[in-house]
Amino acid sequence: MASSSEIEVVTEAQKNSGEAEKLKINVYAAATYGDVETLKRLVIEEGYCVSKPDGNGYYALQWAALNNHVAVANFIIEHGGDVNATDNGGQTPLHWAAVRGSVEVADILVQNGARVEAADCNGYRTTHVAAQYGQTAFLYHIITKWSADFDVPDNDGRSPLHWAAYKGFTDCIRLLLFMDAFQGRQDTEGCTPLHWAAIRGNLEACTVLVLAGTKEDLMTKDNKGCTPAQIAVDRGHHHVASFLSNTQKKLNRQWDANTFFGKIAKLGLGPVLLFVMVALIVTFINSVLTSSTLLKVTAVVGLWGWLAVFLGTGGLVMFYRCS
Repeated sequence: MASSSEIEVVTEAQKNSGEAEKLKINVYAAATYGDVETLKRLVIEEGYCVSKPDGNGYYALQWAALNNHVAVANFIIEHGGDVNATDNGGQTPLHWAAVRGSVEVADILVQNGARVEAADCNGYRTTHVAAQYGQTAFLYHIITKWSADFDVPDNDGRSPLHWAAYKGFTDCIRLLLFMDAFQGRQDTEGCTPLHWAAIRGNLEACTVLVLAGTKEDLMTKDNKGCTPAQIAVDRGHHHVASFLSNTQKKLNRQWDANTFFGKIAKLGLGPVLLFVMVALIVTFINSVLTSSTLLKVTAVVGLWGWLAVFLGTGGLVMFYRCS
């Protein structure tokens, strides 16, 4: 608490400066809380410019985007707000929209010229930020509607899948895998998404990645020569390490997919069923329809017999196309 001797004389210039700073705070507060009427009064009647940053370098449009205030965002853009303005970290309003999944404001920003692939000082794009905060719906929207790159690496070589795995957001992981994100990508440290899931001890994330991946993902080593299972052991995540090592042992006992028997095993029962169906059709033709030892079939029975053969052949064709 200041004593009376520390009170300074406030000049007129300082007073005006203080009022201007208070005006700024009100503008950013209005944008943050979605108070359109206050924002209109400050901008239209009192003449404050909404395109200037606050004391921390953040813009009013960023606050509106963060909290998904559509009306405020429209007003700011109409009055000179820059949709591609960057703060001290290089993030745009679209980055801030991704933090809380503000889909509606994101659409407004892109429609008014916001760059979907804008990267901040760390190389994060909107897809990275959405994955970091688990905003699955936003991630899906920005990818499908605005063609955002879902597999782009940041400055450290980490894709959105790396971040989703590290944070343990399994819905984001499933979405990115469904979009065919590259699961085997290694960052500058040699870590794959599975490595990062193991680092954090995210068992569910590891499970999703393992079920969607290959044996090679379990055996990939980082720059220090560690597999995901070894990293899990080093970090004390024994439940994750046990799951990864047991899965790897199970896969090692299976046929290698590149060998002859591995390819046969991968086909499953398909070839067996195909052979049985062909054999039954041939046997039916030779033993019934064209047999010389049985009584001659009537025209009606023959018609039904050959119809069965044609239907069986058609079934074989469909089986082949669907298998």
